[in-house]
Parts: sequence; C-alpha cells; structure tokens
Amino acid sequence: MNEQLFALPVVNQITPYLSLRQTGELPVIVVSHPKVRAAVTLQGAQLIAWQPSGEKPVIWLSEKTPLIPGKAIRGGVPICWPWFGPAGEPAHGFARNLPWKLSAHDENEDGVMLTLVLESSEQSKKFWPHDFTLLARFRLGAHCEIELEAHGEYDATAALHSYFTVADIAGVEVSGLGNSFIDKVNNGVRGESADGKQRYPSRVDRIHTQPEGCSLIHDTAGKRVIEVYHHHQSDVVTWNPGAELSCSMADMENDGYKTFVCVETAHVSSPMKSAPEKPARLGTTIRLRKL
Repeated sequence: MNEQLFALPVVNQITPYLSLRQTGELPVIVVSHPKVRAAVTLQGAQLIAWQPSGEKPVIWLSEKTPLIPGKAIRGGVPICWPWFGPAGEPAHGFARNLPWKLSAHDENEDGVMLTLVLESSEQSKKFWPHDFTLLARFRLGAHCEIELEAHGEYDATAALHSYFTVADIAGVEVSGLGNSFIDKVNNGVRGESADGKQRYPSRVDRIHTQPEGCSLIHDTAGKRVIEVYHHHQSDVVTWNPGAELSCSMADMENDGYKTFVCVETAHVSSPMKSAPEKPARLGTTIRLRKL
C-alpha cells in the first residue's frame, strides 16, 4: 500500500513537493520531498504514510481497508475526537469520518508543513451539538510532528490513534508506559505494571493513566526503535488485536496483527477542556533510531 500511494496519478500539483491525488475514492495530499515521503487524507486529516529518506515505512496501513467516504480508515493515525471508543456513535468520534480542508501549507529544505481544518456543520451536529473549529497541524520531515488544536467551549476526549509498522509483534516491547493502566480486554479492570513495559503475546488493549512523556517501541526484528513523544496528554493507549480478533475484522488481513502496534497519545481518563481564548491541544512527535 505504501508504494502504491506514491505511484498514484497526480490530480493537482500544489507545490513542487505537494500534490493532490486520489486513493480509492478519497482525496489524499501526497508529500514527495528529498527528506521524506508522506500522505494525509482529507477525510479525517489522517496521516496514512510517513517515511523519512533512507528509512522503511513507519506508519502501518491495512491492505484491506475500504477507502470510501464516511468509512473509517484502518491504520495510519486516525484522529479520534470528540470522544474515544464507544462513548458515542460512531465509535471514536466523527472527526475521522468527515472531510477536512487544507487551509495552509509550507515547505523548506527540511520538509513540509500542513494545516487542515474541520468546523462544526449541520453534518457534525447530527452527532454532537457543539460549535467548534478543529485544526490538525503536521510537520513532516526526518521527524514527524502532529498537533490537534480544538477551539470552542466544551469537554471532549481524544486520541491520536497511531499505528506503527513493526517487523514482528512477537519481538516488540513498548516501554515508558507508566505503572497504572485500565485493562479494556479484562472489562476495564485497573492494573499495575512493575516496569511500565508491555509485550504482545496475545490481544492487548490498555489505557495507561500515568505514562512517561515518551514511549519507546523496541522492534527487535526490525532493528530499530520508534520514539513516540506525547504532548498535553493524560494517557497513552496501546493496542494490538491478536490473532483471533484480527481474523474477525473485515478491514484487516488475518495475520495483520503481526506487523503493527498501536501506541496512542490520548486524553481519555480526563477530558480535554476547550474554552474561549484557550483551545485544548493534543500532540505527538515521532522519531527513529537504530537498535
């Protein structure tokens, strides 16, 4: 899927490094820069590819995800907002299912900057009554920075639901998660971790409520570490569906669970509070280093 994105026909060459293309039925902004290749769909302002020059793809995207309007994309970095999980319909909020607009862009020798915007509308008020302006900012180069900024007056929960490509989940360990977690596989039971680390022998779905400021994804088979820095978060969520759930998901390959892990910058256990002149924020920075 990653290589196919960069071979798509160009609909509109926006700048030397930015082009509008179409993947399936969805418009996508494709970044082809000497330092980085990346792609962001206008639906959901969703990063679906990021690959610094000389590196293997970092962001995972399912080969089976339907790329059609209104349908959630399986993979990438979905913006879950204004609620996380089953707190409303659709699950994980409506922001990832609605079309956003590219409102600003810039580029230099180090990479590309994008800003996308979603505003309240008749469509959004079918799901949620509040007026809002939501900004998603991307700085894409040797590092990846994503910031969500929510204007208005309301409480919300949110996550940057990041799917990271790994060589083999059996050799993955994530550290920096903190000692306290809510175990969603075990009916929301609260648990304690002695070392703030997580491995993935089977299905894992945990909200870590006292995370460190950086989670490290140790991908032994891939011979690299993905550093995930969390900004303005209250929680970090980590998820992998395991074999049984992966096989039951129509938008994922049966063995898809082997090649990704989710480590999500989140605001779940306490809400993000947006107020006039004081927007709420949530952000992440992603870096790579060799093992």
